[in-house]
Amino acid sequence: MPGQISIVGFSCFILRRLRGKVGHANFPDLRTCYLPRVVRRCQNPAMKISIPLTVILLAILLATSSFAQTTSTSPAGALSPSAAQPAAPGGQPDQQEMMKQMMELSKLNENHKLLADLDGNWTYTIKFWMNPDPNAKPQESKGTAVRKSIMNGRFSTLDVTGKMEIPGPDGKKKEMTFVGHGIEGYDNVKKKFVGSWVDNMGTGIMFSEGTYDPTTKTFTYTSEFETIPGMKQQIREVIKVTDNNHHTLEWYENHGGQEVKTMEINYTRAGKK
Repeated sequence: MPGQISIVGFSCFILRRLRGKVGHANFPDLRTCYLPRVVRRCQNPAMKISIPLTVILLAILLATSSFAQTTSTSPAGALSPSAAQPAAPGGQPDQQEMMKQMMELSKLNENHKLLADLDGNWTYTIKFWMNPDPNAKPQESKGTAVRKSIMNGRFSTLDVTGKMEIPGPDGKKKEMTFVGHGIEGYDNVKKKFVGSWVDNMGTGIMFSEGTYDPTTKTFTYTSEFETIPGMKQQIREVIKVTDNNHHTLEWYENHGGQEVKTMEINYTRAGKK
């Protein structure tokens, strides 16, 4: 059900993650620690209980706090997202501090709001420069896009639908429906904007990382994509926010060491904000 999660999968994920950070020798065996015993009891087929996520988090916090007290006597202190992991006696990270840092890194900030401000329904016009001649007239098409925030504002999705003409094997252009889906976010650990993209013109997933310039209100993403085996393409995306109702995406590809602009998309909000 929405808002609920298997206590077995979630608890084991957290415990393995913490165990991997502090070392096997200093963390209790997953088969013998208290929490998995509670898990097995809750997963009794006769009970068929689904535990809310908040209850699971509380149980994990209690378990990790209890374990931290047995391995460290140093008091817990405040941590900023960029602070280094504190060490407990023996050079191992303090579990209470690790959990505090993880919770701090999960918080939203102004970078997530930058993406959320683009939420809404959009129309777009797109220009393609598929001809190697830079003076050639671009191919143009139109479509719609929907942006919305998910995970309480931690990520933004982009769903695009449009029509475009693609040259076939015989060289003749054929109109096809284009569908694409993207996810964007700001990674507090990497301190970078991150994104992924899939569409109905391929089977690969393109991953990108980027920055934002508040002076020019511009996002700049870089990525690498292998269109055909052995042919990796270096890509740079420049997204400039003109105002609340307009933004532009420019797409550049590296051709033999020279960057070439191959696409431009102009977005207009459907219904002014």
